[in-house]
Amino acid sequence: MKFIIMKLMTQLEISLVSCKPCLRSSVIKCTMNSMNTVINFPKRKEAKCAVILARVSSKEQEEGYSIDAQKHRLETYCTRKNLQILNTFEITESSTVGDRKKFMKMIAYIKKQRKPIALVSDKVDRLQRSFREYPLLDGLIQEGRLELHFNTENQIIHQTSTSHERMMWSMSVMMAQSFVDSMRDNVKRSQEHKIRIGEWSGAAPVGYLNIRNEQGKTDITIDQDRAPLIKKLFLTYAEGGKTLSELEALCKKWDLKNIRGKKSHLQRSHIYKILNNPFYYGKMRVKGHLYPHRYEPIISKEIFDKCQAVMQGWNKKPFQYAAKEFVFRGLLQCATTGRTVTADTKKKTYKSGKVAQWTYLRCWNPDDPEKKMWVREEKILSQIEEVFKKLTIPEPQLTNVIKYIREVDYTEREFVRRHRKELIKEQDSILAKLDSLMELLLERIIDRSDFTRKKTALNERLDEIDLQLKDDRNGDENFKETLISLVELSSQAHELFKSSTVEQKRRLVNFMFANLNLKGATLCYSLKKPFDQFMKCTNDSQWRILVNRLRTNSIDFCHIDAITFYKNSLSNSVGSAD
Repeated sequence: MKFIIMKLMTQLEISLVSCKPCLRSSVIKCTMNSMNTVINFPKRKEAKCAVILARVSSKEQEEGYSIDAQKHRLETYCTRKNLQILNTFEITESSTVGDRKKFMKMIAYIKKQRKPIALVSDKVDRLQRSFREYPLLDGLIQEGRLELHFNTENQIIHQTSTSHERMMWSMSVMMAQSFVDSMRDNVKRSQEHKIRIGEWSGAAPVGYLNIRNEQGKTDITIDQDRAPLIKKLFLTYAEGGKTLSELEALCKKWDLKNIRGKKSHLQRSHIYKILNNPFYYGKMRVKGHLYPHRYEPIISKEIFDKCQAVMQGWNKKPFQYAAKEFVFRGLLQCATTGRTVTADTKKKTYKSGKVAQWTYLRCWNPDDPEKKMWVREEKILSQIEEVFKKLTIPEPQLTNVIKYIREVDYTEREFVRRHRKELIKEQDSILAKLDSLMELLLERIIDRSDFTRKKTALNERLDEIDLQLKDDRNGDENFKETLISLVELSSQAHELFKSSTVEQKRRLVNFMFANLNLKGATLCYSLKKPFDQFMKCTNDSQWRILVNRLRTNSIDFCHIDAITFYKNSLSNSVGSAD
């Protein structure tokens, strides 16, 4: 703008030289009026009302970031800025874990207001510690409905903020996220050390107790009351012939209860987890891998394997399925008894010679568990179709979601590239320092103790850099394509299901559903990750938040060969249609 004004002034001076003196004043007046019109921008509508956010977590509470202290500072700030306080939200929750229900409640309150609202917080990290909330907040800011006021940083982010102001906001968020990432790295290193020494971090399984040893450190020991019953549970199940429901009744008879929570008798789901837990024979499962632990085992590996054999049905006689395939064969469980729901086909021949057939599913009556009941397969198939309909994403929204996934992936890759470049540069610098350190020792400028201390510190940093470089190399290269395949599969699941064969329907149901239970004629289900979260997204903003959460929290879904499954589903569907 300054450049344009200076150019206009230069042209004006040249023109005035050739003008008559009587016309010069008129020309100058008209020109200045035109310039005033050019630079007279409309002012933004400033917020006059404020919502105060005071947030702490349990650890920060001990460090002095108390709710009352934040409220006092923010109320003083609002008085100084002539802001009317509409509401104060006192939140005690993590900004990086979970769905931030209290935070979303505050955002819903702000959305209900008809006038612009100033959201006042003590620091940027009191509002957010990651970019997960960025699309939601930025959307309200761009609409002119929200201003962000940060007391300590003395920043105000509004609809007409400059690029520099927005960059400072982004940098503050990045620093807050960096702090969280650093803490996560420390926790990760601590967990890796515990794995190496065979130490379990977390609550002890039933049959063990969490205690503190003589040094005051946490430890795990055998629960003398429950351990014999846990061993008896394994031995009973290893013999075969007992269902989970029957084991549940035995646990009540033995008075085997959980040590935590309501301390109720063990339920079927808990018994199932116990029978599949390798901790009882000497191995602990961490992120899908088994590591030996240092605690006393309750059972032998042989007993555990026998239980797995029973669970997999290896002790049963081989069963030859009929020529006819059923959609839900082996996929449905009766919610009343825990048994597998079986299918049967009934045929009827009419006088005209026409033959009709119906498939029924056998389960047990919820009101009378001893009584069997039969449910038409079509009724359950229609309920499956309704679930797939809910997962369908409208075409304009689907295009936006895929576009945003590609943008996030590109940004992430650029960040990793720059991060690796910085690490390699620091690695070269440390190696050069080690060489110089050796020369200083040889020239006796430093003694052996200083040399050892500095060398140890530099080598430790080198090890940290190696781990970070390894993490960058091991980053999921298929994140973008896998997530896009899952989104497209979710959106087309209903059409694929309707046009596919029985076997293809089985594979699709097995791929997308985690659990299927039949309670009478009602289907009870839970979807696998991330399909369960797809169902909750109804607009672009929610999809952006979910994509950022999947990337930030590294939810374990990319091990699924979604790309191959999706392409095969499409080809099979086309083949069936032909």
